[in-house]
Amino acid sequence: MTSEDARLKKLKLRAWRRGFREADLILGPFADQHVSAFSNDELDWFERLLEQPDQDLYAWILERVPTPPEFDGPLMKRLKAFRDEVYSGGGRG
Repeated sequence: MTSEDARLKKLKLRAWRRGFREADLILGPFADQHVSAFSNDELDWFERLLEQPDQDLYAWILERVPTPPEFDGPLMKRLKAFRDEVYSGGGRG
């Protein structure tokens, strides 16, 4: 296993095993579908995102509170669009 493969596996595991089930059900499938195609910068962003407190991260994803500028951008928009797809019946949710 290459170091890149190990990094991807670790990110997917972290996305699924946050300990906050509602966030797991969005972040896990998102990671499964998208992180393999991420650039190194995008992987860095996702790692930083996963380091954030569960309640904060979940509130950003659901748009209950504004996403901080350092996390607001194209990848957060993709994550929110994924949330909409999953919870509108277009995905597993």
